[in-house]
Amino acid sequence: MSPSSISSERKASPSRLSLRARPRDKTVGLIGFGAFGRLIFPLLATHFGKVVVHDPSLAPGVASVMFAGLGDAARADVVVLAAPVQEMRAIAHAIAPHLKEGALVLDVGSVKCLPAAALAEELPAGVSIVGTHPLFGPQSAADGVHGHKIVLCPVRGAGLGDVRSWLRSLGLRVLVRTPEQHDREMAVAQGLTHMIGKLIADMGVVPSITTPSFDHLLAAARMVSSDAAAVFTAIQRDNPFVAEVQDRFFALAETMRGSFATGATQGLRPQPCPRLRAQ
Repeated sequence: MSPSSISSERKASPSRLSLRARPRDKTVGLIGFGAFGRLIFPLLATHFGKVVVHDPSLAPGVASVMFAGLGDAARADVVVLAAPVQEMRAIAHAIAPHLKEGALVLDVGSVKCLPAAALAEELPAGVSIVGTHPLFGPQSAADGVHGHKIVLCPVRGAGLGDVRSWLRSLGLRVLVRTPEQHDREMAVAQGLTHMIGKLIADMGVVPSITTPSFDHLLAAARMVSSDAAAVFTAIQRDNPFVAEVQDRFFALAETMRGSFATGATQGLRPQPCPRLRAQ
């Protein structure tokens, strides 16, 4: 299935699961309890009747969190996949037999084409699917999600309107895009900035005198340094449009370096810092 055609694919019409009225009557299965899963858990627990968490890499033992097997989490009314993009198809295949008719499945990955295709192909026809990309994380949303942005990518079913309304009720700014539109825009907005931020972080140079513009670069580097390796990999490898952005960036960087070299051959070599005479 072509990612660009997923939102128009309507092989079936899943029954609707409304979040607009009485969300406390609904259950949520949260699959993945890493940094982002932990961030959204209190929010889900506040608004829904029960939140069941599954994460095979963690031993149950977090206070107030109900851990369960994969099947139990997948049988919820709303299933949130807070797992690495690279694992999305395998997880979708594993939860497919357990999903109830009319369930709503959401993912929170940083790229959308690959997860959307995997979910559409692996999940039963009677399940609604909406891809999401919260444009915030544990650092930026430490004081709450109000005012932050989130992108919704409708894949299948009638869940978009309910999800959008519920997220807006939390004070989130909701943007709707197709998976392809999302990945094209994020190849620059996220792929480029995360790459530059990581390069600055890896250089390890933090002068004691900075400018406001450099402070912004340092802030970006700090945000990237806290990302899980799987997040950075997804942004740089699993977005089908980021390679083009990377190629253009490095080509322009090489052109700029060539102009510096040309200047040096024309006698424009930087001058050494002169020694000051002692007074």
